[in-house]
Amino acid sequence: MNSQISFKNINKLAIPALISGISEPVLSLTDAAIVGNISINATESLAAIGIVTTFMSMLIWVLGQTRSAISSIVSQYVGANQIDKIKNLPAQAIFIITSLSVLIIIGTYPIAQHIFKLYNASNLILEYSVVYYKIRVFGFPFTLFTIAVFGAFRGLQNTYYPMVIAIIGALVNIVLDVVLVYGITGFISPMHIKGAAYASVIAQFIMAFLAAYFLLKKTIIPLKLSFPFNKEIKRFIGMILNLFVRTVALNVTLYFASAFATSYGAQYIAAYTIAINLWFLAAFIIDGYSSAGNILSGKLFGAKQYHLLIILSNKLIKYGIVMGAATGLLGTFLYYPLGALFTKDQEVLAAFYNIFWLVLIMQPFCALAFIFDGIFKGLGKMKYLRNLLLISTFLVFLPVLFYLDYLNYKLHAIFIGIMLWIIVRGFPLIIKFRKIFIPLSQNN
Repeated sequence: MNSQISFKNINKLAIPALISGISEPVLSLTDAAIVGNISINATESLAAIGIVTTFMSMLIWVLGQTRSAISSIVSQYVGANQIDKIKNLPAQAIFIITSLSVLIIIGTYPIAQHIFKLYNASNLILEYSVVYYKIRVFGFPFTLFTIAVFGAFRGLQNTYYPMVIAIIGALVNIVLDVVLVYGITGFISPMHIKGAAYASVIAQFIMAFLAAYFLLKKTIIPLKLSFPFNKEIKRFIGMILNLFVRTVALNVTLYFASAFATSYGAQYIAAYTIAINLWFLAAFIIDGYSSAGNILSGKLFGAKQYHLLIILSNKLIKYGIVMGAATGLLGTFLYYPLGALFTKDQEVLAAFYNIFWLVLIMQPFCALAFIFDGIFKGLGKMKYLRNLLLISTFLVFLPVLFYLDYLNYKLHAIFIGIMLWIIVRGFPLIIKFRKIFIPLSQNN
């Protein structure tokens, strides 16, 4: 029994999940790094990518919660040894979520300029934001399809194939970014920011194709849509709605952070873009252990092995603190090279170096918050996650941001607010988990 939560087994799930989880931030970071070094309007292009990435992340995080809901239900049925009862659920979930993504494209494409004006984008930054978004948005359905398939794999306790898919997608994106942004003399003209958008869409399509292939070839889960809806579709939709509200609150945080950074000037939004994308990357690295917690907690909960859940949580707390500290330390050693990787603009670099230390010191807190976030998703307890994020966003982050902005802290206001937001998200989850499962483990 204890072998399920051994260090080896946790890492067997966590490390591939870590690699697959960074695929989306790698796409955005690659676009930022390549475009940030072009010879024409690099700062404005980098700022535009930052704004669009923020908006796209909002859409992906809202609808991409399908992965957590599918993973939770499938893993619980795996734990109860009743997987046949929900074989048709993933295809139905994928149908629902991709249909919504098409409606979002139809709804946002004509009003893209108005959307990015809400982020305080103007002039050349606004123009580039619209151009980049109107290409990249067509990769949205492919991304959501891939995320949903990854949820099915995770529920089946398999993170290997998502890792393979993510690696291929990231490599394709990097190669295409270089080729399409800079061009090839005599063959392809430089496409600048448009090239970065096309590279992302092609990489997302390839990842979706591979996701479908591996799911059909390596699992018993079909992709053929069948009716009537599975009995668990109601619980799935309930989870999605709770996670939807939660993710809207999360994206209120990101919206205000991006909007305030944009209002400070081009060099500040460019510096914010670099810092927040590195924050996303670090978050997704830690998310490998969050995914392991998600996968294993769902299975153990389905099997009613509550004592093992407590042992799992204790181990993940230790791993999370070590991972967070290691990430922060690595960032400290690479403090100046990381900035120079994205831009040569000295004003942007000065703004970035002034606040990057805040991103680094919050990493252990991020680790604890994300790991227990994953555990609660695996348990299917989305309502508590929803309420906690509403509190941390509206009663912590926004008041801190507005107050420190009033004091003219600028980017410091944003990242101090994010750090407190993370702390309030994490520690109540640990307390709630132990309050629920320590008595159950004793009875068990």
